Amino acid sequence: MITWRSGTVVSHGRSWPGALEMTVRLTGDDPRDAAADDRDHRAEPDVRALAYTHLVGEPAPGSRVLLNVGALRRGLGTGGYALVVAPADDLPADPPPGPGHLVKARYTPLQTLVLGVDEQESEHHDALRDADDLAGLPVVVADLHSALPAVLAGARHAAARAGRRPPRAVYVMTDGGALPAAFSRTVAGLREAGWLDACITVGQAFGGDLEAVTVHTGLLAARHVAGADLVVVTQGPGNLGTGTRWGFSGVAAGEAVNATATLGGQAVASLRVSGADARDRHRGVSHHSLTAYGRVALAPADVPVPTPDADVASAWPAGLPERVREQAAALADAPAGHRLVDVPADAALLAALGTTPVGLSTMGRGLEGDPASFVAAAVAGVHAVDL
Repeated sequence: MITWRSGTVVSHGRSWPGALEMTVRLTGDDPRDAAADDRDHRAEPDVRALAYTHLVGEPAPGSRVLLNVGALRRGLGTGGYALVVAPADDLPADPPPGPGHLVKARYTPLQTLVLGVDEQESEHHDALRDADDLAGLPVVVADLHSALPAVLAGARHAAARAGRRPPRAVYVMTDGGALPAAFSRTVAGLREAGWLDACITVGQAFGGDLEAVTVHTGLLAARHVAGADLVVVTQGPGNLGTGTRWGFSGVAAGEAVNATATLGGQAVASLRVSGADARDRHRGVSHHSLTAYGRVALAPADVPVPTPDADVASAWPAGLPERVREQAAALADAPAGHRLVDVPADAALLAALGTTPVGLSTMGRGLEGDPASFVAAAVAGVHAVDL
């Protein structure tokens, strides 16, 4: 169900490609706000809202907008935004005529038509029509969106150490979290800094540099269209979990391993690790990684295991490196027969994580708050380049 509100745009805030923050003053005479209880976070007159400019334009200060405030009122969701559904007065102009008949966010009120890299109207259709091989392309698969900059930091560190240019990196964004790529300030910042060469949105996700129907065609487009040396596959911002064995969106990480293997790529399974999460199921190697790679993945992947030196390990909780190693060992015995790869993690790698052009944050914790999380993702990038 949607929790609707209307309001007036007070001012614009930050913007990045495809997204615009704004402050919106809610209509003051809505009786539902007067009745809001503490559980629903009694509504404030001004809310921080986000407009996806490709969908709803750029509502000007003073204009009225319709908002979806459901997740905001419940305290859910990455970012804490009210979402602009539509201008209430002046509708945006129609998009210019052009090719593309892929419908994403299908049969929702904000379904959008895009040009798929793999559809018949695309200039790349011929290249992808019979494409069936990644030719050993390294594909790093991760659970959380927050792993993306850390994987790239590790990859660039490894390339510099070997005296090579940084890899041409492509991000394949699946639809387990946010659907609009524009929601990710991480992607926008990495693209602007030149750390990420392309974003490909697959499934119901949309708004990337290229659009694809499936993870499979997204991977093939990364190689045959975007010319990737390295691919990172993970969901957009916003992980969905229910505290159950199977009810989490990261299950798709195992399916991405299978897709990579089917197409002849080299899957690198990045471990979700934490030394700071209060929930035991996420301490050390998260049960998300153990389930996705141990039960869902049916094809083998390389599993980089961080081996921190004394300086790096000193910032980790006591016993965490040993716990991670013991938990990861179960993946070598999984039906897929994954290959564990020890990857050293030293002060130079930790310093490389500090150079990311976007902030590192996972579950509200930064590099200092949970260094093991980002080091585990970075060693996946190191190994992918070493391949």
